[in-house]
Amino acid sequence: MLSYKNTTSEISNSGIDTAIISVGATEQFGPYLPMHLDTLIAELYANAYGQELNAYILPTLPFNTSEEHANFKGTVTVSPNILTAMLEEMIINLMRQGFKKFLVCTGHGGSYWEAAFVKHMNYKYPQMILITSNHNNHLAWEKAVETAGLQGLDEMHGGLLSVCTALWLCPELVKTKSMGSDIPSENRLYADYLGWDKLTRDGCWGKFEEGCYSHEELAEKGKLFWTTFIHKRAEGLKQILEEGYRRKTQG
Repeated sequence: MLSYKNTTSEISNSGIDTAIISVGATEQFGPYLPMHLDTLIAELYANAYGQELNAYILPTLPFNTSEEHANFKGTVTVSPNILTAMLEEMIINLMRQGFKKFLVCTGHGGSYWEAAFVKHMNYKYPQMILITSNHNNHLAWEKAVETAGLQGLDEMHGGLLSVCTALWLCPELVKTKSMGSDIPSENRLYADYLGWDKLTRDGCWGKFEEGCYSHEELAEKGKLFWTTFIHKRAEGLKQILEEGYRRKTQG
């Protein structure tokens, strides 16, 4: 595995033909958590998948399609057209250098462009393959929730799991104050259409109550959840990538 921190000669001499492109986000996480959590999560993905695939890891892009959070000050959202155009340019550049296999991963749950982008790129460029790590996403989530002791978790964004994540990855930036609220179930009907300033009390689609766990317990839950989740998602990636490339270019 190599990254953008290596030299061009090291990358060239490695023979690596696989690249990891990760996309995070800069968006609100309620009133007390930092805005780069999705970027930190995307970096975790990229490093784990880079090791699994012996790939070249690019820097994580910190912006995404965050329209649902755009009315919260500090959030940056870009259109899917602009974002996917940039990603396509990156892949074209790397293909010219001899890269043939690509994986894209996102730390932001609202990355609805991802599936369409992957399908389109594979159709448009027959000489390469682009995959995601979403082949066993549901099983990975269930296993991670169980391992971290978070059974019954009802969170889309900015609740207990988000606090656990932040206390593991950037504890110095976390204010562990109660936040969030119970969101009426009917609000889910509008989650993809309305800004969350109209659907939640404080941007949190989930709830955290201070005092339920110590900081150390919360951080440990964050570590257990994400290491389990990412490990499960990485299972079978190499086989899918290699066999998919073989079938696409030789089958």
